[in-house]
Amino acid sequence: MPVIKILPHPEYCPAGTSITVPSGTSICEALLDHKINIEHACDMSCACTTCHVIVREGFTSLNELEETEEDLLDRAWGLEPNSRLSCQAFLAKQDLVIEIPRYTINHAKENH
Repeated sequence: MPVIKILPHPEYCPAGTSITVPSGTSICEALLDHKINIEHACDMSCACTTCHVIVREGFTSLNELEETEEDLLDRAWGLEPNSRLSCQAFLAKQDLVIEIPRYTINHAKENH
């Protein structure tokens, strides 16, 4: 099973951590399953950018971006070439290193 290394984030994962998850799981689901409560205001329906992550290692092992995700990413805070919406990025067999951006464009957090 692949390992996701999460770089430190002051709110969601202050010390950083590594989690092991089954292939085929979305990054968002993996984080939530391990009590890393990343924002996901649209309930993982690819309708917002609150679950935006930057994939520092392993980007090419993820499924390809679909047009809807690409269009939404243009509105994400801190967009980088290796940005993905974590609800749409599914793990293959390769380990990942991800960074959760410090901010989102969400003005009010949902109570997920």
